[in-house]
Amino acid sequence: MHTELNLTKLTNDLAARAEADLQDRFRAIDATAEKNTHKILAAFQKQRVSDSLFAGTTGYGYDDRGRDVLDTIYAQVFHTEDALVRIGFVNGTHAISSALFGVLRPGDVLLSAVGAPYDTLRGVVGLSDKGSGSLRDYGVGYRQVETGPDGMPDLDAVRAAAADEKVRAVFIQRSRGYSTRKSLSVEEIGFLCGIIHEVNPRTIVIVDNCYGEFVEEREPTDVGADLVAGSLIKNPGGGLAPTGGYVAGRRELVEAASMRLTVPGIGRECGPTLGQNRLLYQGLFLAPHTVAQALKTAIFAARVMEILGYETDPGAFESRYDIVQMIRFGAPEPVRKFCRGIQLGAPVDSFVTPEPWDMPGYDCPVIMAAGAFIQGASIELSCDAPMREPFAAYLQGGLTYEAGKAGILLAVNELLKE
Repeated sequence: MHTELNLTKLTNDLAARAEADLQDRFRAIDATAEKNTHKILAAFQKQRVSDSLFAGTTGYGYDDRGRDVLDTIYAQVFHTEDALVRIGFVNGTHAISSALFGVLRPGDVLLSAVGAPYDTLRGVVGLSDKGSGSLRDYGVGYRQVETGPDGMPDLDAVRAAAADEKVRAVFIQRSRGYSTRKSLSVEEIGFLCGIIHEVNPRTIVIVDNCYGEFVEEREPTDVGADLVAGSLIKNPGGGLAPTGGYVAGRRELVEAASMRLTVPGIGRECGPTLGQNRLLYQGLFLAPHTVAQALKTAIFAARVMEILGYETDPGAFESRYDIVQMIRFGAPEPVRKFCRGIQLGAPVDSFVTPEPWDMPGYDCPVIMAAGAFIQGASIELSCDAPMREPFAAYLQGGLTYEAGKAGILLAVNELLKE
């Protein structure tokens, strides 16, 4: 078995045991993917998608019907009034930043409900000095509520903090990022939205939806979030979107974000698609299936590493709310070995050796193993590891379960080498 990849008998035996344990989990993931596929297919049918929408525009991008219909499809899928889907968003952080800057004004306060935001957003807020132009530079205050000892939101503390009339927006990060807290379910986000809107009806709840799209049957906008934002080279791009991001929610909030993406007075009217429309449509259509492949890869990795005695979060049999799998190694060298194996399993750049480096937007050296068809695409198998305590690796992606499984086994091979 797997002779082409030079996997050991021990590694193959681990794979067989893990897969035998996970069959019920795999079936549940497939059932969710089927329901989300039906939702997206219905949106495509309602909007009468045809190949005439796949032609791109250049220059200003005026009258790009394919672009505008895709906005409507995203709004239907996320059950919102409006959406903005653009290749002009360079990453998820850019989309989230546009949402924040669109909503907040000098003197307002942004409240983070689940501790500090993801590393790259800290420069946007002004928590760390990443250059001029942060929210803090524009007079927007910032506060955060730490999670409880169990890693879950402190509901009483959120209630108290959100009641301040200066709090204009509450930010909820769905995924854990590079932290050890739990990722949030849609239901838990709904509880937070209910509390926040109860104590401060004018407050806008903005959710960083990265890594969470189509993992569950519902999205945060189904349970009270006013605005969600994310990256197209993660879940909703289905592995095909070459770049871009999206914002979805209340119409006036999406419009405000569009003015930050371009400039006031132009907003969403400009922005050529440069022939990329088909990939954005096809990627969204494939997204539920692709997310299911990534989820299967994640729980397979969790089960294999648990058998080897490592701590994982979430565990292989726990409920899962994003595609990110944390594995604690406790020391730098096993992290390096594991990431080296993930790189060996990549279809692109499998011959290179990943090393920690000072990546833009991060506060410590990060080792990133990835060999992706789309540079930086987190829906493709990759593994990020900030080189700091507790020396945990954050695995995500896998365009196909078969390839994701192979990558995990090659990582285990490297880990078990003397």
